[in-house]
Amino acid sequence: MPKPKIFIDGEAGTTGLQIRGRLQGREDLELLSIDPARRKDQAERKRLLNEADLAVLCLSDDLARAAVGMIENPATRVLDASTAHRVAEGWVFGFPELEPDQPERIRTAGRVANPGCYSTGAIALLRPLVEAGLLPAEHPVFVQGASGYSGGGRSLIRAMRGEGEHYLAGSYRLYGLGLAHKHVPEIVRYSRLARDPLFIPSVGNWAQGMLVHVPLHLWALPKPVRGEELQAALQQHYAGQRFVRVMPLERVGSAERALDPQALNGTNLLELFVFDHPAKEQALLVARLDNLGKGAAGAAVQNIDLMLGLSGDRNYEYTEDAPC
Repeated sequence: MPKPKIFIDGEAGTTGLQIRGRLQGREDLELLSIDPARRKDQAERKRLLNEADLAVLCLSDDLARAAVGMIENPATRVLDASTAHRVAEGWVFGFPELEPDQPERIRTAGRVANPGCYSTGAIALLRPLVEAGLLPAEHPVFVQGASGYSGGGRSLIRAMRGEGEHYLAGSYRLYGLGLAHKHVPEIVRYSRLARDPLFIPSVGNWAQGMLVHVPLHLWALPKPVRGEELQAALQQHYAGQRFVRVMPLERVGSAERALDPQALNGTNLLELFVFDHPAKEQALLVARLDNLGKGAAGAAVQNIDLMLGLSGDRNYEYTEDAPC
């Protein structure tokens, strides 16, 4: 039986390199590669896109849309890592843990959109609470996040490392201050929120790894909710999942707890935390993941295996430093 052929269009970029690093050396698939000298040769790209059983797009939004338009072979399936198709008609959202039948939807889909890194954390926290009726869809939601600079691609990697003409001084900065970040539409749709959350991301001076936080004033919810209920809803939703771990409830006391955003680097794991302060009727939800793992390349390989019916019995680990 022939091995499925995969072509990564944009394999020289940050996510493309990470996906290829996770697939390299596997004997159950064949990786197609474009000659580096022909990366801008549209005819050669088109040939490879149409030769592949699965085309993985690691491109800007506009280039991803153009690449889809170049595919004429009805047998070529597509996994898009850009933002272009995450809420597009006819595309399946590539977050297998979203709901029980999501893996089957991904397995049978011709077009799958890989989630964004911030949205993976936010949706993972919010969707179970909305479904359980603990968080009303109309409730005003605030989402914060802090990511390593590799999430910004080559230009930000170079800037944060002090290379090139756009060097960014300092170790931390907010961005997305226009309050219209590209991840918001997918957060709204797949969390089942009725209104846009207030989403403020930030970047720190470390290569990869991220935290996504959702603070909640429990007293402001229409019905009383306790930290134990938030914890139980997450545990029930992700019971039996290999790559999503719901961590024990953290009851806030005198001891201070600290979370390292880099703890899951090189893996496809996602950890979810509930920090509870009953006296103040406050809770903090936190998702921890590798922005290049479950937030990008690790999730892509998980989807590749689902789409091609290959074994998912692996951690999709990648331990090299973020590419520059």
